[in-house]
Order: sequence, then structure tokens, then C-alpha cells
Amino acid sequence: MPPPHMSHKISKPTPENKPTPQDGKLLEKLDDDILKVNQLRGTLKQCPGSPHHTIDDELRLEQKQQQQEKGEEEEKVESIADENWQIASEYYKNIDTKAFRQYELACDRVRQFYEEQHERQTVAYNIQARINFKTKTRAKMSVWEGLERLNKLLDDSDPDTELSQIDHALQTAEAIRRDGKPRWFQLVGLIHDLGKLLYFFDSKGQWDVVGDTFPVGCKFLKRIIFPDSFKANPDFLNPLYNTKYGIYSKHCGLDKVMLSWGHDEYMYHVAKKNSTLPPEALAMIRYHSFYPWHQELAYSYLMDDHDKEMLRAVKAFNAYDLYSKTDQQYEVEELKPYYLELIDEFFPNKIIDF
Repeated sequence: MPPPHMSHKISKPTPENKPTPQDGKLLEKLDDDILKVNQLRGTLKQCPGSPHHTIDDELRLEQKQQQQEKGEEEEKVESIADENWQIASEYYKNIDTKAFRQYELACDRVRQFYEEQHERQTVAYNIQARINFKTKTRAKMSVWEGLERLNKLLDDSDPDTELSQIDHALQTAEAIRRDGKPRWFQLVGLIHDLGKLLYFFDSKGQWDVVGDTFPVGCKFLKRIIFPDSFKANPDFLNPLYNTKYGIYSKHCGLDKVMLSWGHDEYMYHVAKKNSTLPPEALAMIRYHSFYPWHQELAYSYLMDDHDKEMLRAVKAFNAYDLYSKTDQQYEVEELKPYYLELIDEFFPNKIIDF
């Protein structure tokens, strides 16, 4: 059972440290000065807002902006999303896609998971999680040792499979390998969920490890799964965070956006630091659970040109991640030599910091 929800005292931000929608560089500040971010965390709190500018005014303005931009933005994104970064095999063209991600029919544990995740993924928590990542080494081991350790976890957020994590990793990697995709692509299939090791380190439960991801620090959109459960999140009514752009700016780029902390963000940073994987691979790792973006085209107004290129890669990977979830299991020991060689090719240091 996860520990009880921790409450935070609310204080009004001062002009010196109040984030503005224009800066869009919160993550960069974390890299530059951990101490400064600790101070920022203490002051990024709920504020009463201006008496001359109501939340209703903000909502009306936001609706007007959305109507003006919707046609132009989504037309551009859809045209990019429809282009095949890598041509999918005939096998996936015959898949019944509606049989996957049936959350309305999922068991109670899945809905309960998302209710807890949506309540607890706040800006304050996400800042602290990134500080913890940058100031801790949780374990030193090889990638394969990490996969073996991960095998003990059952993902409470996944309605499509109850197989072990290493079974899903091999299903995904083998499907990519079967279609003759590049070796780095195959490796992504193997390690894309390796960040779930967080569950065995300093997580608060599963809510900050698994599940679909979404931006914090701006409005929670309806295209996120179970959107009504965000009403319990302390940031939901905070005028600093509940507008369209929140603490970000138009087309600031997703690299400047805090996505809800979990295995995607964690493994992205581990791979970025320790591997020679190309940008497309890193995008697949970071965004593969960002379903509101790569499936629903939400938050397109935060994208820059680089994100539009990466979207093609993430969508190419998603078919293998999602539709490889079957009852088929592979003999781990038979495949192990191939994947050990693949790991060594892109992770030069066999022992890495997790």
C-alpha cells in the first residue's frame, strides 16, 4: 500500500520567484542549480489570483484561442502523424485495435490506479522527483540485470496484459526484430519499460512509476484517460497551472515541459546519459506512454519542429509496444545472447548508474 497522501502548505509566490508562462525553462533550471530549484519548490504554490482577471475570463479567452488555433495546429500535426516513419508490417494492419486499451471495461485496480495517479502528480511532486533523480544513484547494475529484477512487477495500470515485464519486453523487441527494423529500434523494444525499476527504489507506489503520462503545470485536458479524476489534484484549481499554457509558452518544445514523473522520464534520462541511442530512440522511450499526445494529438500547441519529427518515431514504435501484447512467451535463455550483444553495442559501459 502506498503511504498516505502528503499535503503541502500553500503560500503566495513572490515576484522574484514566480514562474511566468514565457520562460518555459523549468527543466533547464534544474540542471543549472539544484539549490535554486529547492527554493522554487517552496514557493510554487497556489495563489488567489487577480481580482481584475477571473478564472471565467481565462476560460473564455482560452476557448477563443483554441477555436482559432485548432484547425491550423491539428491539421499540421495530423499530416505529420499520418506519414510512416517506418512502414508497419502487414501483420499490424490486421490487428483489431479496438480490442486494446479498453479502460472502461478494465478491472477496478486499473481505475483505482488512475484516480490515485491523477490526484498526486502535482508540480511540486514533479520538481522534487527530478531533484531526487539528479542527486541519487539508486543502484549500479547491467541493463540485463535490471530486466531480470523488473520481472517481479505486475503493472496495475495496464488493462491489456498480466504477463511479466521481461515477457512484454521480449514480445516487443522480437516483433520489431521480426520486421527487420534497425538494431537500435530493437533495443528500444527491449528496454522501453526498464524505468519501472523505480518501483523497487524510492517510488511512493505505482502511481509515480507506471500509467499514461501527461504534462503538469498546465491544464489537464479531456483527452487524458479518466479526466474527471484530476479534480482531486491540488493543481486543478490553481490559476498558475490550470490555463492552456500554464507555466509554459506556445511552441516552447516538449523538452521544456514536465511530464508526469514515472518510468518513461526516468529511463529517458538514464539512456540519454549512458547510451549512444539516436534521438528517435530517446523520444520513443520518453513519450511512449504519452498517449494523449501521440494518439489523441493533445498539447500540439506546446510542440516545436523537433517534436513534430519525433512524433513520427513514437507512433512507429507504439504499434509494437501496444499490439505485441499477446499470450505468446519466449524462452528467455535462448534469446539472451542476442540481446546481451545488442545492449553492449549501445551501452558502452556494462555497469550503469540507475
